[in-house]
Amino acid sequence: MIENIVLGIIQGFAEWLPLSSDGLIVLASTHLFNKPATLFENMEYALFLHLGTFLAAAIYFRKDVLSLLKTLLFYKKQSDENKKLFIFLIVSTFITGILGVIVLKTLSDALEKTSIGNIITLLIGTCLIITGFLQMKAKPTGLKTVSDLKISDAGLLGFVQAFAPLPGLSRSGLTVSTFIFLKFDKEQALRISYLMSLPVILLGNIALMLYESFSNSEEIVFAQYSWLGLLSSFLVGMMTIHFLFQLLRKINFGFFVVIFGILTLVSCLY
Repeated sequence: MIENIVLGIIQGFAEWLPLSSDGLIVLASTHLFNKPATLFENMEYALFLHLGTFLAAAIYFRKDVLSLLKTLLFYKKQSDENKKLFIFLIVSTFITGILGVIVLKTLSDALEKTSIGNIITLLIGTCLIITGFLQMKAKPTGLKTVSDLKISDAGLLGFVQAFAPLPGLSRSGLTVSTFIFLKFDKEQALRISYLMSLPVILLGNIALMLYESFSNSEEIVFAQYSWLGLLSSFLVGMMTIHFLFQLLRKINFGFFVVIFGILTLVSCLY
């Protein structure tokens, strides 16, 4: 029970930072709770906890979410900006879904019989360092907004987001850095990045439920007390999203992510 609550708190806080919340959850499960699960099993539960922050983000960005729903229902009557954002999210989500399944399947097959340990910790540490360097290289000097979104941007961002299942690679860190490389305004980059996460998380959990229903795997995700993790993820997410969103506008966390990645690698020596 305590494990579910703590992991939900980690998800609720880390989701808004350019850290990998998945990576942190895997590390906590391994080193804090000594959970003898495989990488895929831990990633399943991490995806489930994302539903909590999904709800928090949907409430925080409710105006954007309502605009997107109106665009879905009354496309022709919407502004060009709403249409561009809607098309961008459809294309990027489709590409992320297809490539993300390939990335996750390849990773899970490679580590199918490997319990979480030094190998996965090394992977997470390395991916954290990569994420941190990408953020440090991205200089927020662009002026592009939603009105400047193109299909090619959707393709590139969908491709980048597809690598988010790799524990240690931060989805928001990767996408925001890519937007900034494309000369988008940092605040716009953060906003669009969070909106990109909503359909991916929702569809990912639907796919996970179907997988759990039709496979013979152990029901890791929907085990007893898992709802406590979901609840703590939502509550902490709601309490922290505004403060951390404002903080991200002012601070580049790349250096801190690199340091955390190095410390993660060093932990493998002990």
